[in-house]
Amino acid sequence: MVQTSALSVQTAADGAAAANPWLSWEYVQRNWGDISHALQQHTSLTLQAVLIAVVIAVPLGMLAHLQPRLATPIVGTSSVLYTIPSLALFTVLVPFTGIGRTPVLIGLVVYAMLVLVRNIIVGLAGVDDSVRDAARGLGYGRLRLLLTVELPNALPAVIAGIRLATVTTVALVTVGVAVGYGGLGELIFRGFRNNKYHAEILTATLLCLALALFLDLLWWLIGRAVTPWARRGREA
Repeated sequence: MVQTSALSVQTAADGAAAANPWLSWEYVQRNWGDISHALQQHTSLTLQAVLIAVVIAVPLGMLAHLQPRLATPIVGTSSVLYTIPSLALFTVLVPFTGIGRTPVLIGLVVYAMLVLVRNIIVGLAGVDDSVRDAARGLGYGRLRLLLTVELPNALPAVIAGIRLATVTTVALVTVGVAVGYGGLGELIFRGFRNNKYHAEILTATLLCLALALFLDLLWWLIGRAVTPWARRGREA
């Protein structure tokens, strides 16, 4: 199917050599199977990477908050991992994981960690001291204070971190084309390979932007739903 579609794309590219439009509804109709498959792959990879990163980052952020001496090594390690170029990271991972989804997913989780850990630590540190004092006055222990008072109050910062990590991850998924699993990046790369087939390149790029906007809006709505007190506070 991919070969057939690639052939059809090549044929379309050859036919459109004289007129190589950036937008082509005909291209979308003819290649919808490939486009929808790449979009589904891109979306699932993004959401899976962000959710795994959240599961890892939340306990790390709470640990750094409870034990401030660990904050520097936790954030420092996340920062160092974030600076590793994606191609170099794939080179290290592929001998152990093989090409495909796994090395891309690991890389995306690593890159999302820094934003999430920092926002969680900042959110927990930003809880009003009067709120902590009131909870302590009611007999809250340290762990109960963290889980039932500080973490809920830090949710706006946590959600902001998730939104930023999600948008960043949508863009980063495209580099997965280097190991054969790049979602919409596969279409962008194929467009360049097919004599810079503009319609294929721009369609995939616009879908990346639309996906980032949609997921950002989704997290914003989730944030509003789980932090109604923050909205009431701004309206007061």
